[in-house]
Amino acid sequence: MLNQISVFLENKPGTLQGMTKVLADHGIDIRALSLAETKDFGIARLIVDDPFSAAGVLKDADYVASMTQVLAFEIPDTPGGLSKLLAYFSETGVNVEYMYSSLGKDATQAYMIFRVHHTEKSEGALKAKGLKAVDDPSVL
Repeated sequence: MLNQISVFLENKPGTLQGMTKVLADHGIDIRALSLAETKDFGIARLIVDDPFSAAGVLKDADYVASMTQVLAFEIPDTPGGLSKLLAYFSETGVNVEYMYSSLGKDATQAYMIFRVHHTEKSEGALKAKGLKAVDDPSVL
């Protein structure tokens, strides 16, 4: 499992850059990012190299941030790779709330990051199928 930081952002120019600058100024590396928006606000979901420090510096800078656990798995870089991975989710009854991707450091591997119900139970069921969960954000 990985710790994900979710940051609520006002939907206006410069807000996302301001949040990323806070992290950069504190030497925090973003390994994966997803941004969802509505008319008035957005939610940035981040995997970073130091989630506890990131949450602290963001809160100190008056951002509303929370931490949740997510699952990450390596995905084969082949047609159908995602479908094969999701087949394991279906077989084990794991429902995906949302997901996003990240390339590995050497850009030859891809990783999918999943928010699911019952994270620990889901991770155990998927590991029992032979999948290896990523638990180190530096891999991403």
